[in-house]
Amino acid sequence: MAVVREAYGFVHKDTSKLKEVYGGPTGQVFVECMRVRPDTGESKTVILFSHPVGGGAFLPLVTALARAGRHVIYCNPRYRGNDTALIMEKCVLDLGACIADLKQRFGYEKVVLGGWSGGGSLSMFYQDQAERPTITHTPAGDEVDLVGAGLQPADGVLLLAAHISRSVTMTEWMDPSILDESRPFERDPSLNIYDPACPDKPPYSAEFVARFRAGQIARNRRITAWAKDQLAQLKAQGEPDAERCFVVQGTMADVRWTDPSQDPSDRKPYTCYLGDPKIVNDGPVGLGRFTTLRSWLSQWSYDESRANGEKNAARISCPVLVINNTADLACTPSHAQRLFDAVGSKDKSIVQIEGADHYYADRPDLLPKATTAVGDWLDARGF
Repeated sequence: MAVVREAYGFVHKDTSKLKEVYGGPTGQVFVECMRVRPDTGESKTVILFSHPVGGGAFLPLVTALARAGRHVIYCNPRYRGNDTALIMEKCVLDLGACIADLKQRFGYEKVVLGGWSGGGSLSMFYQDQAERPTITHTPAGDEVDLVGAGLQPADGVLLLAAHISRSVTMTEWMDPSILDESRPFERDPSLNIYDPACPDKPPYSAEFVARFRAGQIARNRRITAWAKDQLAQLKAQGEPDAERCFVVQGTMADVRWTDPSQDPSDRKPYTCYLGDPKIVNDGPVGLGRFTTLRSWLSQWSYDESRANGEKNAARISCPVLVINNTADLACTPSHAQRLFDAVGSKDKSIVQIEGADHYYADRPDLLPKATTAVGDWLDARGF
């Protein structure tokens, strides 16, 4: 079946005093979207994919679903391609505006959120706030009214190769051997899994893993405390809207990369979805490498971020499908299982795509299996 791609965009109001993206007048936000659909046939249901930094309109599964007769829209929030100053609550506002627009523009009656990778926790966060809105301020204390936004709940959620959240994933990948953020390359060899001098080798003992994980959480909390203190100082100086940018080194150190017995799966050992984890640990494309005080609290802070897939999932009531790719080099099996276990809806399902990697790049032959699993689930629920 041939596929048609239709790029479009829309503008919606943004009352925030702070602007974190290039272009456009104050008080407005432009959201870029792409509709991907079969060249024939109408549909009253659309699968709406989104991700905090967007960019997934050409994902293999997006195209495959359209070829299978499904209508798909990929929504790029305002932070498309740049999460330096990203605020998760504003991603929710953009996603909500997209749902309102697509119903008016195209006449879709049912919306199923497609949460791929980092889009999974965004979908959970959105649905949580759409069903029971509570948030009126960001973790930094800035106004962001999700209660008054009129968010329309989706009719279902797909969690596809998804992780728990950006904050939990960041924490599980942080290098705990960095004990002083002002001297990030002076590292504790007893926790540096990439240092030959590290006394603990794979397979790691349970004691080492516990100490490693505790160190990761402690490091995230130190940065959070510093960010909150910096914001408090700015406000005390009479500059409540001022911001500070900073760099976070060491964000791809996880015992799962160097010890295949940790969270075992079909994935290739000693690598991650960005390549050699030792290089990525301090490379320019690591998670949260460049960020801001407000963005850290909203998207990366272990304790302060509200976009937590497990917590959000517990509060939603719509049908949910979780798909785990067993050779995924980013979202490991425990994340899929934890999301599934956390979902509060009575209608929830989980499917294992054995041997599939994160993008189906190594195993494109498994893409039809995932497409069929999604299609069967949608059909069984009248979508």
